[in-house]
Amino acid sequence: MTAVRILGIIAGIGLFLMSVQAYDRRRISRLSLIVASLLGTALIVLSLRPSVYDPVFNWFHIVPGAERRVIFVLVIGVLLLLFLVLRLQTGSDTNDRGLRLLIEALGRERFDWERAAALPEGRRVVVISPAYNEQDSVGDVVRAIPRELEGIQVIPVVVSDGSDDATARRAREAGALVTELPIRRGGGLALRVGYEIALQLGAEIVVTMDADGQHLPSELPVMIRPIIDGSADYVNGSRILGEFERESLLRHLGVHLFARIVTLLTGRRITDPSSGYRAARAELLQRFVLQEDQFWSSEILIEALRHRVRVVEVPVTIVARAGGESKKPASLRYGWSFSKVIVQTWLR
Repeated sequence: MTAVRILGIIAGIGLFLMSVQAYDRRRISRLSLIVASLLGTALIVLSLRPSVYDPVFNWFHIVPGAERRVIFVLVIGVLLLLFLVLRLQTGSDTNDRGLRLLIEALGRERFDWERAAALPEGRRVVVISPAYNEQDSVGDVVRAIPRELEGIQVIPVVVSDGSDDATARRAREAGALVTELPIRRGGGLALRVGYEIALQLGAEIVVTMDADGQHLPSELPVMIRPIIDGSADYVNGSRILGEFERESLLRHLGVHLFARIVTLLTGRRITDPSSGYRAARAELLQRFVLQEDQFWSSEILIEALRHRVRVVEVPVTIVARAGGESKKPASLRYGWSFSKVIVQTWLR
């Protein structure tokens, strides 16, 4: 038995076992299981007794010799498998989008609209802080946010991303308006909910700030002043231009690498695309296409650059977490996923 036929047997058995396992875990439908199982079985039979398929091969004018028939079926099998994968991915994407829309709707519905209705009228800056299990720091962050800047009312909004601790309660006690997402989906989805709420609140400027204490509320005037004085539409807070407490050498190198990638792709010099401290004119948010739930911090910056709005960077200070544990994955996985989001956003 030749190596190609042995490979065909292994591929057929592997396809059959993988399809059964996927079906048991409810990842594929019964129809996909049947198709994959038939394909795997056909491949095994072909590798063991190729003569069974002589009528088919003759119809396609595939003559015997040089394992042409086995190679032909392997190619057909790969194409069919690709079709199944794409079909599964399409269904998965549809389900995922439906879940995201449901969570976003629930987030808007659960917002403190009654408390928001009692706020005084006038110009507003809304500061959004996505938070997952940040009970140790979120209260201090909210209390440190000034309630008025440049004569404009400042409204802190905390989006609890499926927290199972006292994050939401402590944020409310500190004076923030709060919404709670039913499950954790990531800071990107939490921010989308926050942006939609900010627009409904009539925000003029929307600021995003971490709830873990790494961003200084005292630097809010630096973040919003370029927008107020009309010199910018989008402001990115840069630790490279300012100061920061280094978490690890690998993460520090990653910031510079991401900056080079974004600069290369967009043609604009950006020093800190991974910064979560940013401010934007509220009306811009309606033009941006924001889709990322995870590793989202560069997405809105690249969208701003794609729309050719006036983007400036200002120096800010990034300090160590005030409490709790970092929710970011290991450095290498974070770096790979973050780079992938940069490229995906640029390719839209």
